[in-house]
This record gives sequence, C-alpha cells and structure tokens, in this order.
Amino acid sequence: MTNIREAIRRLFTQKEPLPVGVYHYQTPPDAEYPYRLHLRLESNGEGVLIVNASTVLHLNQTAAEYAYHLVRDIPDDQAAREVAQRYRVSARQALSDFQNLRERITTMIDIPDLDPVTFFDFERDDPYAGEISAPYRLDCALTYRLPAGADPGAAPAKRVERELTTEEWGIIIDKAWKIGIPHLVFTGGEPTLRPDLPDLIARAEANGQVTGLLTDGLKLANDEYLDALLRTGLDHLMVVLRPEDEGAWAALGNVLPKDLHTTVHLTLTPENASAASALLDRLANMGVNALSLSASSPELDDLLQTTAEEATQYGLSLVWDVPVPYSVHNPITLETAEDELPQGAGRAWLYVEPDGDVLPAQGVNQVLGNLLRDDWEAIKR
Repeated sequence: MTNIREAIRRLFTQKEPLPVGVYHYQTPPDAEYPYRLHLRLESNGEGVLIVNASTVLHLNQTAAEYAYHLVRDIPDDQAAREVAQRYRVSARQALSDFQNLRERITTMIDIPDLDPVTFFDFERDDPYAGEISAPYRLDCALTYRLPAGADPGAAPAKRVERELTTEEWGIIIDKAWKIGIPHLVFTGGEPTLRPDLPDLIARAEANGQVTGLLTDGLKLANDEYLDALLRTGLDHLMVVLRPEDEGAWAALGNVLPKDLHTTVHLTLTPENASAASALLDRLANMGVNALSLSASSPELDDLLQTTAEEATQYGLSLVWDVPVPYSVHNPITLETAEDELPQGAGRAWLYVEPDGDVLPAQGVNQVLGNLLRDDWEAIKR
C-alpha cells in the first residue's frame, strides 16, 4: 500500500481552501475506538487537529482536507470521491489514504504518554511559516508566587499588581478556545500554589483544549493531588528539576509511572556543571524520555551544547519551545537580543501574565494588550 507521505507528494497541488472554522466530531458511546476530534482550518487550507483534547496534530492542506471529511463523519466512499474530484488521484487511492489517516489516529489513541504536539509525516512547511488565525498555544502564568525558601528574584512579582480570580481565568480560557487556541500551558511562578489549578484544567478539558503544567513538581509527590490533576484531564507535564533536592527526585519518580507525557527541565549552573553527565544518566535510568535544557549564563554555552549532544545518545528527546521558569535562567533572555523574538513567539504562542497582560513570549516584555479586557483583534495586531 502506498503510504500517505508518497500519496501527498504525488497528489498535492494547491486548491481553493476549504471553509475556515472549527469543526467537532465525537464517536458514538459504543464505538470500538471512542475519540473526539476538533479541527481548526486556516484560510490557507492548513489545519490543526486535536485528538481527545490531548494531542495537537499539525496538517498541511491535503492532510487537513482528509481530516475535514473525517470530522464531518462523511462516509468513506463519498469522502474519497470528493477528494478525487479536487486532486489528481483515483478514488481508490483517495479511499486508501483517508482510511490510513483514520487508522493512524485510532492507533495514536492507544499510545501511552503521547507527545502533546505531533507532526504527521506529511510534507509540510515550517510550522511557524505562513499566516495563522490564532496561536497554537497560550502559556498562562497563573501566579508569580514561589514556594517558601525560593529565590524571590526567580519570578517578576513586581510586574503585576494582582492575580486574576478563578472566574477571570475561566473567561480567558474560554476566550482562547473561541479564538481557536487549542493548547494551554499553566505556568508561573509556581502554579500548584493556586488551589484552583484542577478547576482551571477541568475547564480547558471541557472545551476540548490540550493542557500542560510547568512546575517544580514537589507537590506531585502527594498521590491524592497528582491523581486530582490527572482526573481533571492534564495532558502533559514539565518538571523543573532542582537536582540538589532529593525530594524533587522522589516526586519525579512518583510521576513517571503515570500515563502522562513528562518532560524534565534542567538548568546547567556552575554548581552542577561537573555533574551534568551523571544527571543525564540518572534521568535516563529513571525512564525520562524528554528533556529541556538551559544554562544560567553564556559562559556555560559549550557545556549546554555538549550536554544536548549527550542527551541524544541516551535517547532523550530534546524539547525547545515549551516555556521554562520566568527567571534569570530563562533561555529566551540569554539567547536573544533585546529587540529580537524567538521563532514562533507572538505567533505560534503567546504568554499571559497573572493579571491578564499578553506578551509575545515569556521574558519578552512587550505588552500587546490584556486578554481579559481587550478584544482579540486589538491584541493580535
């Protein structure tokens, strides 16, 4: 059977895009493979498909067209005929490709700890190329509060005068969904200091959004609290590891056996530089499979590169575009010039401060507006 990559390469020619919008489908309760899908179609025909509010798939125009027919629950033969009429491909091949897409989605549903953002192996442009109607992700700093004993300079508390209430954050979450933003990451400060964190995750889950959490992880050593987050629909986690704290390692060990895609963030510092290889070895032996790296100063850039290369030898996937703590260790502030935005910032993702102010990205102090008070059209300009 010709695989989808070859089919896309063969049949793809630019066609008039399908209608822009967000489309939803949910299988009947008695389906063999129950799932729900949300598809966001862009004006250029490309799309974002959300599977079970847990994985975001980026699709080019042709792949998005197959997904469009799938979400609308069009019978296979009819979908194949419609695709064949728009592209240089036989109805038989279109039917094969359409069924292939469905099979791959149902296969994904059974994969534990699935990466929350996935690119199918269709030919595609760079994910941040071209115009998009809304960001793919919103990083929500729920609070700039920090745990007792933490360095007070590790979060810019003076930037905000107040934190939004639970209901105000709910309004922002719903507004983001209405705009078409499929993915939320709750960060801080330390977001687990907000007692309403499970409620906010649940609200996003009810919409159909993918949710992630960035935390020091210490509170996740509590089984009851961890289970509460999982029950509300948390999809992925980044643990900001303090390697000198054995309690942090214990909490990480409590998380890893769960059906939850987990990334560990490690900041290289002069204090832990000599132990970098040993830290990687310990993480790999615990079963960690995704790693985010930064360095506390430019003087450690060579070590950062060496550690990244060594991580790949351990089979650790490197994550580069999920936020890390808002602090002097923030890689954006180290790696970009004052007037330069990292790739994707302000387009593929935005950052919301605890008072609702919107920045292009964490650490990029350009206020675009306030997501609670301002219309989206005013902010995105």
